[in-house]
Amino acid sequence: MSEVKSGHVPSAPHGKSASSLRTALSQRVVVADGAMGTMIQARNPSMEDFQQLEGCNEILNVTRPDLIADIHRQYFQAGSDAVETNTFGANFANLAEYGIESRIYELARAGAEIAKNVASEFSYDKERWVIGSIGPGTKLPTLGHTTYEILKNAYREASRGLIDGGADALLIETTQDLLQAKAAVNAARIEIDNQARDILLIAQVTVETTGTMLLGSEIGAALNALAPLRVDLIGLNCATGPAEMSEHLRALSKNSSIGISCMPNAGLPILGKNGAEYPLGPQELAAALMQYTKEYGLNLIGGCCGSTPEHIAAIVSEVKNLETSSRKISADAGASSLYQFVPFRQDKTYLAIGERTNANGSKAFRDALLAEDWERCVDIAKDQIRDGAHMLDLSVDYVGRDGARDISEIASRFATAVTLPIVLDSTEPGVIKAGLEKLGGRCVINSVNYEDGDGPDSRFHRIMPLVKEHGAAVIGLTIDEEGQARTTEWKVRIAKRLIADLNNVWDIPTCDIIIDCLTFSDCYWTRRDSTRWY
Repeated sequence: MSEVKSGHVPSAPHGKSASSLRTALSQRVVVADGAMGTMIQARNPSMEDFQQLEGCNEILNVTRPDLIADIHRQYFQAGSDAVETNTFGANFANLAEYGIESRIYELARAGAEIAKNVASEFSYDKERWVIGSIGPGTKLPTLGHTTYEILKNAYREASRGLIDGGADALLIETTQDLLQAKAAVNAARIEIDNQARDILLIAQVTVETTGTMLLGSEIGAALNALAPLRVDLIGLNCATGPAEMSEHLRALSKNSSIGISCMPNAGLPILGKNGAEYPLGPQELAAALMQYTKEYGLNLIGGCCGSTPEHIAAIVSEVKNLETSSRKISADAGASSLYQFVPFRQDKTYLAIGERTNANGSKAFRDALLAEDWERCVDIAKDQIRDGAHMLDLSVDYVGRDGARDISEIASRFATAVTLPIVLDSTEPGVIKAGLEKLGGRCVINSVNYEDGDGPDSRFHRIMPLVKEHGAAVIGLTIDEEGQARTTEWKVRIAKRLIADLNNVWDIPTCDIIIDCLTFSDCYWTRRDSTRWY
């Protein structure tokens, strides 16, 4: 257990000076703005303002920049340190519904420029910042609505537009599907890394009243999947009011080694005569956020649906000049499925990785794979869950098969049908890539080794960028250019080399490295059911 400064906001990337926003977040609580959508609705834009694209709020960035700028002004006048851009729907899925997905960059940049200009107007007494809003869209890759790659490319367009427009941070918000969130975070990270200036990256998930994200992810799974992607803060927004967020914030406070943000609705929405109404007044919302800031060490707070400039003014009054506090972190290393987090270190037993979904180790699974009986493959996985496995080893490597196609077929089914984290077991980078792009949780990659060296064309160097992109943990095998290690000294030498390389070159912490010494006993048990040996 370690004690860190609340929201231990990571340092600026190497070679970049820390932005003033990063510095502020490490010293005091920063207050963002409130709702944008309800503020726009209150202004009742015309169909002409929407260019006949009713409900496409992002169009207003080019048709009514004055309206959007006035909303930003109201929040800055209320005391906000930062405002979010009017770009929540500037993404592939939302704009495609209107047939204008080609305008992602244009609308994102316009939204950032409006906010930046208004922020400059209010920077006479203290610095104000712009947070680029990147919403989830309506297509969830885990459910097969679209692909990880399509989303990632579109999110790059949005991120580039926001950065070119002057955003100080990018906020991936209201995420409902961890695979969608990973696509957005990784797209934003690419564009941020291409910049000379320091731009923060924030990820916020939406937890429903059921206690999980829309697709069933618990907060522990979300933290485990997203924190390794080099986000600077992680948090919650939308769906509920602050009361329903309390236990999830408590979990983040105890387990997140990075900063925490919170932007709740002004209470649970109630259906009224004019649609959704939000019951919490300014003082109630402010009091809740003040309490959570002190209890959970929040760094960035604000409001979501139903919150107004009056709510933000009350929040500012409560937390003005409030310094960040310290919190104790007790984080376990582990992996996650879409649904749950599983620690590597089990309390009362060993970590059991089920091997019956490995085509090289299970005849039953191999037969199902060759027959392309995908449902039978899922059934075999479920059998291992019932038998007490903690993770599942998935390998489809088989001579003459298209491994990337096979892993896509099976992993896409395992993503929603299997509750355990997946160990992707392959020596082929293309197969690993295809599997990772179907699985929203945090996988373990098996195997990383030096069989063909560690040069730029080696499998090691082709696999590790995929590990980094998807924030995976790794299983390293004691194999080097001379072959599989056969003595204790040889195994230890390779293990040390692997750990040093993964630590120093690839920035993989030791707690996320599992070393397989490839040691087999002289005798072993096999398992037999009524028809097959395993």
